[in-house]
Amino acid sequence: MTRKRFNLIWTTVLITLIALFFLFPLVWMITSSMKSEAEIYKNMTSWKAFLPSANINEWFGAYAQLFKRFPIMHYILNSVTYALCLTAGSLVINGLAGYGFAKFKFTGNKILFSILIAMMVIPGATLIIQQFQIAKNMGLLNTILAVVLPGMASPFYIYMFKNAFEAIPESVSEAAAMEGAGSFRIFWNILLPMAKPTIATVGTLAFIGSWNDYVWPLMVLNDSSQFPLQVAITNVNVTQPVYMNQVMAILTISTIPLVLVYIFAQKYLVQGLGSAGNGDK
Repeated sequence: MTRKRFNLIWTTVLITLIALFFLFPLVWMITSSMKSEAEIYKNMTSWKAFLPSANINEWFGAYAQLFKRFPIMHYILNSVTYALCLTAGSLVINGLAGYGFAKFKFTGNKILFSILIAMMVIPGATLIIQQFQIAKNMGLLNTILAVVLPGMASPFYIYMFKNAFEAIPESVSEAAAMEGAGSFRIFWNILLPMAKPTIATVGTLAFIGSWNDYVWPLMVLNDSSQFPLQVAITNVNVTQPVYMNQVMAILTISTIPLVLVYIFAQKYLVQGLGSAGNGDK
């Protein structure tokens, strides 16, 4: 056996073991949602914990009971609405900011951008109280704007768009300007479509970030009918009687959109993250 082949084999085995290590909780979560409550605790300490119920009729019983007890579809709709609004806003706001830094040379450009990059090291948790006070003073509490507005602008997303637009030759913008296109039209119709990997990356990360957000919606929303799915999980987990298979069912439901988004966007996501550090398209 050649050294190259040996390295390939042990690397593949190691990667597989690591992948299985991270997949075990996910598999247990899904299979537990497909069992009766008694069967979950009965098989907790054996390998059968990673298998669904032998009775196919029990596979979706927890889901059916979950939808009867709680307005799950309403929570899902709330999460989708918040995630889509935040994603669209992130693409426009961060795209425009990145376009400004990349294509306009104004006084203080480098200083302002340096400050922006420095903000990336500030933990978001240190700003959450200030953000809450601002939302409260603006009268936005318990509205969709309170949920989505603070998360739209991100120094990292601006940095990614700036790199993407700088990689596009200046001659493209100049040719469009000579044809009479204004700055916004150049951005919207020409440069933005040429930055598809960055759009996919920012869109995917923004959607996932909004979908997984728990603390901020819980702070700014008082009306339970406006809760996103992640906050609603807490209600399921504390409303008596608590059934473990139903908790696993709602966790599985909350995971499915993230997996689908990643599957459809992974090609551009890898390209966008790979080019974030060097400015390549």
